[in-house]
Amino acid sequence: MIGLDYIEILFIMDSLLFLLGTLMVMTGLIILTKKAIGKEVQSLAVTTSKLAQKGIADDIAGLVGNASALMNALQDMVKTATGIGVFLVLIGGVFITGSLWIFVNIDKFSQI
Repeated sequence: MIGLDYIEILFIMDSLLFLLGTLMVMTGLIILTKKAIGKEVQSLAVTTSKLAQKGIADDIAGLVGNASALMNALQDMVKTATGIGVFLVLIGGVFITGSLWIFVNIDKFSQI
């Protein structure tokens, strides 16, 4: 057995909690920047708006309705990705804050 005492184990767990929080924040920020500026989403939005304009010009109601449904689906997809990114950033921040609190108060845990 390695022979780690209570404080060393707590310090290792605290370090892992900090690293996990940092990883979650970085992942959330990557998701937010990638989905907000995604080329595929912008390209699809431009194509859909052109399709809707053609449907209006040619008086094809079904084409306009489908283009509208596609635009709504795109908006929902971006909102979902944004929600996931924000969630990861917030939870990662909570993990980092908890880790720092444990690190600052580690001497109180040694008295237990």
